[in-house]
Amino acid sequence: MEIGIEPFEFMQCVSILKSTGKFAKNLGELRTLISESGDESIFHHTHQYFIKGLILEYTNDFAEWAGATLEERALAERLSCIDPYILKSVSEVRKKLIREIDGFLADFPEPRDVLTGNEFYLNETVSLVFPVGVTAENLEELLIIVEHIDKSSIYYHFFDSRFRLGEGVVDDFSRWIEHGLGKQYLAEKIRAIDPFVHSIESIRTHIIEVIEAHLRTKKDGTSH
Repeated sequence: MEIGIEPFEFMQCVSILKSTGKFAKNLGELRTLISESGDESIFHHTHQYFIKGLILEYTNDFAEWAGATLEERALAERLSCIDPYILKSVSEVRKKLIREIDGFLADFPEPRDVLTGNEFYLNETVSLVFPVGVTAENLEELLIIVEHIDKSSIYYHFFDSRFRLGEGVVDDFSRWIEHGLGKQYLAEKIRAIDPFVHSIESIRTHIIEVIEAHLRTKKDGTSH
């Protein structure tokens, strides 16, 4: 390992689901829930949507309920376009959600109730973050660990970090690759992986492919 380079320490994120006991049976009530709920709930239903490990038709729980349960697909698409990792705070995400719902309710002011059992239940999570006990000191070691690490670690370092670091598209992997290893071109390739169209396992696969391609190029003597 080169002198002065801090190793990449892998962390794992475990989320414990908590019910708030609150629910909505129509779009108006959902609007009220979003307006009055704590940041933890908004964060859970938007930012932590991706920890489920699979991407459904939409990109947050509010959009999924609007599209799949209320069958308001136009609204669901609008809610789904809200990128929680680009916006700088949970408060901004909340405002965008409310703005889209208000715009829809202006055209359709009498939202219908869903059938009993199909209500939107507001939840929040308590996240526990702890070190896995493995570190990478170079790109080759990072590649091997990414191939085998638990998916919750991929979520923490690729999805959660985009909000945690407050730098938009910057994630832990690309940040270390750029500032620790001095490989800006490779870091940009990692950042170009779109979280909105990939599951966590797909993100893992893309990271592996990008790093492997870089190492092959390096072996040929043409790496950046």
